[in-house]
Amino acid sequence: MTTIPTRSYSHFEEDVIHQIITQPLPASADLFEVADACAAFVCILIDTHDDEASNALCGRLLQALNQFRHLCDEDLPPHLIEQLIAGENVTSCIPDCWQETATLVGYAQALTQALLSNTLPPPVATSLTGLLHDVVYLLAEFVKEPYLTVH
Repeated sequence: MTTIPTRSYSHFEEDVIHQIITQPLPASADLFEVADACAAFVCILIDTHDDEASNALCGRLLQALNQFRHLCDEDLPPHLIEQLIAGENVTSCIPDCWQETATLVGYAQALTQALLSNTLPPPVATSLTGLLHDVVYLLAEFVKEPYLTVH
């Protein structure tokens, strides 16, 4: 008789998942804080194999991505502008064809919605979760890249 191994979470892992799912993003969170929150959601999502926890993480990620998209359309606060002033030229982590932040956020939102549909075959859901992870991490790094010049 064959047994199918299942992953069991320690109480610590369950506590981390519960905390990240239930802790709201503050309304005062800036673009970098929301980017970091999105990265934290996908970091935990990639290792979560419980459907209920995955759905909750995707729901929180979608909310954060919506907030992220909104913040991308607003003026940056001075403390973020200071961090984005370029010293020396840096090669971007994103190819030129994806330099529009809204496009990347849209991709991440679409992937999240596809996962939330719960209609994908498990291997496809696993692959899309990995792709979502990579897109969100690239996006989080991209918005923090120095690009402003001092006149």
